[in-house]
Amino acid sequence: MMPRMDGSVVWRAALLQALTLGVVAVTLSASLDREFFQSWGWLAGPGAWALCALFTGAVLRLPLLLVLAGAALAGLPSLVGVLLDQHWLGAPLGVAIFATWCGRLARTRRELAVV
Repeated sequence: MMPRMDGSVVWRAALLQALTLGVVAVTLSASLDREFFQSWGWLAGPGAWALCALFTGAVLRLPLLLVLAGAALAGLPSLVGVLLDQHWLGAPLGVAIFATWCGRLARTRRELAVV
């Protein structure tokens, strides 16, 4: 059986996460040198991902602790890209997984509110 989710939230979460990640990535790459990312990318990348996810969750009014848990799980595919020295390889898949997580959270929240 396919998990139930709020399709509207899935699309909005995907768009918000992708846009905020893009803005943060462009801002960081324009303001910091390559050496920073070589030394601190292991922290900056997941930190940026988490902050963008928290922003997305707040805009969509989702439970932030659960949003953060979903962001952590959805960020795991990006590790494959990092290990292959292709940093952004896993980002699209991570965004899709995160958006799906948010859609399920929204649907579950709505179903619990009705009960």
